[in-house]
Amino acid sequence: MAMYPSKDLLRAKYVGKNLFQVATPSVVLDLAKLEANCNLMLEAADRLDLSWRAHIKTHKTAELTRLQVGDRSTAPVNIVVSTLAEAENVLPLLKEYQGRGRQVNLLFAFPIYTSSVDRLAAISAQLGPNGLTVMVDHTEQIKHLTSLASKSGSPPQVFLKIDVGSHRAGVIPGSPDCSRLVDQLLVSEAVGSCLFVGIYAHANHSYEARKDWEALNFLGIEFSSLQTVARAVRKERPNHPLVLSVGATPTATSLQHPSFSDDAEIASNLDGQELTSHMSALIKELKKENFTLEIHAGVYPTLDLQQLAAHSRDSKFLNSAAIAISVLTEVCSLYAGRGPNGTTEALINAGTLALAREPCADKGNPPGQHYGNWGIVTPWNCERQVVPGPEFPAKHGGWQVARVTQEHGILQWVGPKTDDSQLYVGQRLRVWPNHACITSAGHSWYLVVDSRNRGREDEIIDVWPRWNGW
Repeated sequence: MAMYPSKDLLRAKYVGKNLFQVATPSVVLDLAKLEANCNLMLEAADRLDLSWRAHIKTHKTAELTRLQVGDRSTAPVNIVVSTLAEAENVLPLLKEYQGRGRQVNLLFAFPIYTSSVDRLAAISAQLGPNGLTVMVDHTEQIKHLTSLASKSGSPPQVFLKIDVGSHRAGVIPGSPDCSRLVDQLLVSEAVGSCLFVGIYAHANHSYEARKDWEALNFLGIEFSSLQTVARAVRKERPNHPLVLSVGATPTATSLQHPSFSDDAEIASNLDGQELTSHMSALIKELKKENFTLEIHAGVYPTLDLQQLAAHSRDSKFLNSAAIAISVLTEVCSLYAGRGPNGTTEALINAGTLALAREPCADKGNPPGQHYGNWGIVTPWNCERQVVPGPEFPAKHGGWQVARVTQEHGILQWVGPKTDDSQLYVGQRLRVWPNHACITSAGHSWYLVVDSRNRGREDEIIDVWPRWNGW
């Protein structure tokens, strides 16, 4: 297991200082916004009587995992990890929850592979029966289930991974490969090598939605695709219990639509109401078939510019004020007249390694008109900055990270030429990143502030070390 900086040492170094007293670049989280985003997701799952599984790959910390699962709740603690390092480091927290009497399950979301078996077996042995779930999307992976069961002392739970259109991983519903996998999983279960618990989909292509609440369409496709596979399983094994697990941040958070409320007055005259009516009917149908419905998502606590671009909710429910992550950086130099239309460009010390190089998909017509840069400067310490509004990414402006190399970021003013002299060498800025997951990977810990602390919004209240590596 990789070694990470001591939280106690980091707290001694940073807590009590403010964002003008620490080195840059640094990644900053706002506790107030994290808590609000996590609570909205927990409330939506509870209101719709859906099981909840929190993905922790974005942040890779124990502290934010607590917020995602509700630290004081008594509900089951179901989480998803993308790396074995995440799984090994979150074990103490999961054991703590087990000690409190909470049911715990950890899903390793990458299809099981040869070199993962021994580490997964050690994790399974510590969590005990039904504590570990793995993913399968190819028949060659079935043999690993037998090995994992033997080495850990108990059969792993297994999800069959389904491709619902993103073509990243998973088998196509209704395909011969899917049918063969179903048959082999049922055989593996019959001989005691696994527990075939459910079917899993992740609609990461929902990030490319661009209309308010459009992600509900993708959610419907996810559920309907898994329903097709689940019915095929039931033909082989009638009444076989199955979990249908769906989600990505746009699809999962679209369930926060207010028309899902039981209050008829709230539910009337809202954009997306037709979509929610269809979704409500589909959820009822799936529950009537005795499927357990599970939602999973990961980047929703922090949000980012990709999530604003996806418009999973309207601007009342999703706007830049909810973004909880930013990168603290400094203006290191200015270049008068070098930018578009003779504007000034600025050099900041946050480039690819601090911000990442993952663009928001350009869905504009014609291409090139929508936001396509590497980050947007927040209004913090930059009064004239343009904030992304309801028509983002089609309409955007202000100071943006227009170019990045390894450590260099180049700011340009986007929009009509204006007096851009408000930037000065030595000025500290905060940048909203495109993709919080990738941005965070370039940092070893987060500086945590709390915007509820009036007059002390920039004071560091905690430091959260990350579990980087694999």
